Amino acid sequence: MYRAKITGTGSCVPERVLTNADFETMVDTSDEWITARTGIKERHVAAVGESSSTFALRAAENALAMAGCDAGELDRIIVATVTPDTPTPSVGCILQDRLGAVKAASFDISAGCTGFLYALSLGDSLIRSGMCEKILVIGVETLSKITDYQDRTTCVLFGDGAGSVVLERSEGDRGILSTHLYSDGSYGKLLYVPGGGSAMPASHASVDGRAHYLKMDGNRVFKIAVKSLEEAALKALEHNGVTGDDIDLLVPHQANDRIIQAIAKRLNLPPEKVFVNIHKYGNTSSASVPIALDEANRQNRIRENGLILLDAFGSGFTWGSALIRW
Repeated sequence: MYRAKITGTGSCVPERVLTNADFETMVDTSDEWITARTGIKERHVAAVGESSSTFALRAAENALAMAGCDAGELDRIIVATVTPDTPTPSVGCILQDRLGAVKAASFDISAGCTGFLYALSLGDSLIRSGMCEKILVIGVETLSKITDYQDRTTCVLFGDGAGSVVLERSEGDRGILSTHLYSDGSYGKLLYVPGGGSAMPASHASVDGRAHYLKMDGNRVFKIAVKSLEEAALKALEHNGVTGDDIDLLVPHQANDRIIQAIAKRLNLPPEKVFVNIHKYGNTSSASVPIALDEANRQNRIRENGLILLDAFGSGFTWGSALIRW
């Protein structure tokens, strides 16, 4: 039986940094308030002229280099994002050209902060089926482009960046063991961008009404996120006949440190088994899990044959998990 094995990881974030002190000059907030409620200290944001493909390209190059894989060998490029450079062409096709991935069918998917896990699950399925041998999976966002910096409840949360993995066909026991995906569209308007699509095309009225910025009911999202993340994580454990004690590292979506700690507690995981970098990057949506995974990998937090649990929740609502034998 084929498995999809992660042979390379990569990430990239913008150079520009916004600290909590910066936000104190922009809106009615404070470093103490932001830190206590989110765990975020700073976030990286794109400069003028930078877009999602800017960071996705660098993350992809880093992952390919680690894997020792030439872009020309790729069968697919799957990009998860809610902030593409343009409505069309896709970020995937932009990368296919820039990387020289001449035989890779390339496309984007949109599943909010769970996007990377959706893309990873698809890549896993393509390799298990025998259709593909090598796939590049990327999560990337430039959320600063859709963040309302006049809204004190949301502007402090989000950052930009990209993370990537190379999946390769393997016949051993190591690789992605299972993925578990969920969605519930009835919660759609608790976390969404009303303008910019076919329902509300860009107009003077939509721009003046700030309809192109992200809107969120934070309290309701928080409660549902904790429950959903627990559900997805427990499903991965149950499906594979393991418990929290067997997990070597949890790499969760970095949305809020209080959410991360709540999930860790419910899984009975000690701090050393939970990877957290939200203090440096904020919530980078689709990029969150792969950036964290790359950092954990490069910091030697992941051992060979270790069990790695990925867990994410996002707009849609969407949520999901993946269990990996590294």
